[in-house]
Amino acid sequence: MAFEFVKLDESKLPKTKGKRIDGFRFYDIEGHNYPSVTTVLGYNTGDGIKKWRESIGEDVANYEMRRAAARGKATHNLIEQYIKSETPSERAVLPLGLFRLIKPYVDKITNVHLLEAIMYSKQLTLAGQVDCVAEYEGKLSVIDFKTSNKFKQEDWVQGYFQQCTAYAIMYEELFGTPIEQIVVLIACEDGTAQTYIKEKKDFIEPLKEQIAGFYKYYEELNKDKITSQS
Repeated sequence: MAFEFVKLDESKLPKTKGKRIDGFRFYDIEGHNYPSVTTVLGYNTGDGIKKWRESIGEDVANYEMRRAAARGKATHNLIEQYIKSETPSERAVLPLGLFRLIKPYVDKITNVHLLEAIMYSKQLTLAGQVDCVAEYEGKLSVIDFKTSNKFKQEDWVQGYFQQCTAYAIMYEELFGTPIEQIVVLIACEDGTAQTYIKEKKDFIEPLKEQIAGFYKYYEELNKDKITSQS
């Protein structure tokens, strides 16, 4: 299957790479440090991760996090190469299996606008790298590709919807074209594949609350650092 690409004015996209400040990921854009979407959505999940690590042990937790990161990166590479009609670079069984699970849903994508592109929003004071902006079943969508050990309940993936909502706002701000829906595609090691299709309007307020919470937390963190150094 050959995917068609829509020509955009890519000069509107920032020329930047991520950097770490105080342990968080930021993007330097026009002299301003914008926190990444994943940083903002994940800053307050430490307690849950700590409990999970304690429940299975540090060695197992470290292994599982490395494995999940490698799995996600490899599967993303396969999807990107497929959309670009490039020769697959991955040979490992797991990402190939996950790609086969998610491929029927990827095949619903048409008219690709962006693929693995960094965007930002002055309105949200946020930046990040979107997986894909394209039409999905005929509607312009922000599309996010995920992998998982097992089927995820909708309550567990609210952060994914906020992530896609952030990218949708960024795209609209940069290019002036409305995003009609957000789409999350998940390939699971248990052999299932999931599709969530949502409207961004339902997640704008929770996203803004999360952003405000991050900036308050970051301000307090730096205030504490200044106090301890004085």
